[in-house]
Amino acid sequence: MGNSKEKILVFRFSAMGDVAMTVPVLREFAEQNPDIELLIVSRSLFEPFFQSISNSTFIGVNLEDYKGIRGLKKLAEELKVYKATMIADLHNVLRTKFLKFFLSSSTTKKATLNKNRKERKLLTRRKNKILQPLRPVSEKYADVFRELGFTIKLSHKLYPISEKKENCIGIAPFANYKEKMFPLDKMREICIDLASNNCTIYLFGGGKKESDILESWEKLHPNIHSLSGKTSLQEQIKFICSLPLMISMDSANMHIASLVGTRVISLWGATHPFAGFLGYGQNESDVIQKTDLNCRPCSIFGNKPCFRKDRACMNEITIPEIIKKIQL
Repeated sequence: MGNSKEKILVFRFSAMGDVAMTVPVLREFAEQNPDIELLIVSRSLFEPFFQSISNSTFIGVNLEDYKGIRGLKKLAEELKVYKATMIADLHNVLRTKFLKFFLSSSTTKKATLNKNRKERKLLTRRKNKILQPLRPVSEKYADVFRELGFTIKLSHKLYPISEKKENCIGIAPFANYKEKMFPLDKMREICIDLASNNCTIYLFGGGKKESDILESWEKLHPNIHSLSGKTSLQEQIKFICSLPLMISMDSANMHIASLVGTRVISLWGATHPFAGFLGYGQNESDVIQKTDLNCRPCSIFGNKPCFRKDRACMNEITIPEIIKKIQL
């Protein structure tokens, strides 16, 4: 099948980190199947993620323009213009199910992401957890293309795509949910410690509240610089690409760093790398987590409040643990 002239519609909407995770997989698929054209359908905002993928066309969508079943039918009609022969659904939600239905007459083959919900429940239930690694999400994305009949072998390696700055560290202290965040007062101390030891610190965040916090940190030392609210997504990607190291939560910045080949020291609280969401190519030895808490993980995405009320999974991680892990 690798020699046929197939066009594959690839669906992945959702949050920034989830979309960023698809990029290394799509890049390696394109490299290994150069005769296949990928038609990548995602939120318009995320177009900068996909610029490094050969043989691909990005189709940006503003979902506000395609509300309800009628809106999705309209989007499907617009997608028919691209004459795709297959669909790779890397999202598997109601929206993509409707799109596949509306496109069924014009495509010959469809494959859909298996989310392994049963295994996820066993990993996160409060009692009698089955604490073992699930299949990496990157491999599950690749499985969708394998189901379509293609061959893809993932390298699971980081591929730096530019020279790295010296003595620079990126720090992304925020996440969508507080259960995934290291205490900000401790992270502020780490910034000051590193900056005082001749490291240049670049801070990443988004939104006014986060920008205000990071701007206050910026004033604490001349080696600390906040990029929050000052750069576009494309500029952030380029900047992260130049860094030798990022410190991040289990969040979008970990995945953005991974797609541009930057090493990440990642901090995990309510979530767990066993769920399969470790950044692509990242080393497990760069994961910082409390392995002696039998309540972890309490959720896959960190969206459930801590039932213990003390968020020990993050609060018990110490500053020296993180400083020791940093080796530029």
